[in-house]
Amino acid sequence: MLSRRYLRIKALQALYAFFQSRSDSLALGEKHLLRSTEKLYDLYIYQLSFLSGLMNFAARRIEDARHKFFPTEEDLDPNTRFIDNGFIRQLDLNQDYQKKAESLGISWVDDENLFLRIYNDVKEDPFYDSYMGSTDCSYKADKEMIAAIVKDHLFEDDLMHQYFEDRNIFWAEGDYEISLHMVLRTIYMYKSDWSEEQLLPGLFKDDGSDNEDKKFMIDLFRKTIIHSDNYEGLIAKTASNWELDRIAIMDMIILKMALAEIFEFPTIPLKVTMNEYIELAKHYSSKKSKVFVNGILDKLVQQLKEENKIKKTGRGLVDN
Repeated sequence: MLSRRYLRIKALQALYAFFQSRSDSLALGEKHLLRSTEKLYDLYIYQLSFLSGLMNFAARRIEDARHKFFPTEEDLDPNTRFIDNGFIRQLDLNQDYQKKAESLGISWVDDENLFLRIYNDVKEDPFYDSYMGSTDCSYKADKEMIAAIVKDHLFEDDLMHQYFEDRNIFWAEGDYEISLHMVLRTIYMYKSDWSEEQLLPGLFKDDGSDNEDKKFMIDLFRKTIIHSDNYEGLIAKTASNWELDRIAIMDMIILKMALAEIFEFPTIPLKVTMNEYIELAKHYSSKKSKVFVNGILDKLVQQLKEENKIKKTGRGLVDN
C-alpha cells in the first residue's frame, strides 16, 4: 500500500537516525527501519479507529439529545445519515480490522474533547450539509464523505497531528500524513460487496513480486550506507564551492540516496529519481535545499553521463 515515495521517506528517516547516531551496525539500522515502518501500520489502524470513533461519538450525541428535558422535534427525529455511513459500518464489522485494533489496545475513552472539536468542525463544512441533505444515499457518497473528513479536517489539524505524535516514539516526522494517505487509499479501494473476512490492505503492495517494494526500501537504505564515503566524494567534487561541513546533513543524505538510486537501481528512470529527491529536499530540509539539491544533482548526472557511469535498463531507459 505504501507508494515508492513513502518508502523513500521511511528510508530517509532511518538514514538520518543512523548517521546521527554514528552507528556502524547496518543490521541494527535496518532493524530500526523495519520497526519504524511496521509502527506506521499501527498508526494507520489508529487513524481508521479514530474515524469509527467519530461516528460512535456522533451517535452518542444524537442519543443524548433525545433524552434532553425539552427535546426539539429535530432531537426526537434526527437525520442519521452521518452515523449510518456505509463505509464505517462495513469497517466496524471487518474482522481483520477488529483484530488489529484490539491487539493495539486502542481506547478513546479519555478523548471526548478531541472528537467534539473535529465533529463540530465537520458539521460546519458545506460538504457536510450537502451530504446530509442529498438524495444520493449511495455507498460511493458515503465513502466520499469519510474521505472529505480525512482530507479537509485531519491532514491540516495541528492538534490531531500532535496528539498522534505524542502517543508513540516510533512515529516519526511525516508519519501522520503518510498514514492518512494509507487511510484514503483504503477508503477508495474498499468495495460494498467485500465481506467481513476481507483482509485490510497490507503495508507493502501485494503484487506477487515477493515484496519488491519492501526490498527496494531496504536496499536503498543499505546501499546508501555502504557507498556513503564514495558518494560523499562525488558530492564534494561537484559542490566545489561548498565545504562539506557546510552542507546540511539532511541535504547530504538526500544526495547520497539519490546517487544510490542512480547507480544501484537500473530500472528507475533518472527523471523519476531526480524529481523524487528534489521533492524530499523541499519537504524535509531547509527552504533553500530544493534549489541546492536540484543544482548538485543536475551537475552530478551530467558529469556521470559524460563519463558513461550511469547504466540503465528496461523502464530505466525512459527519458534518460
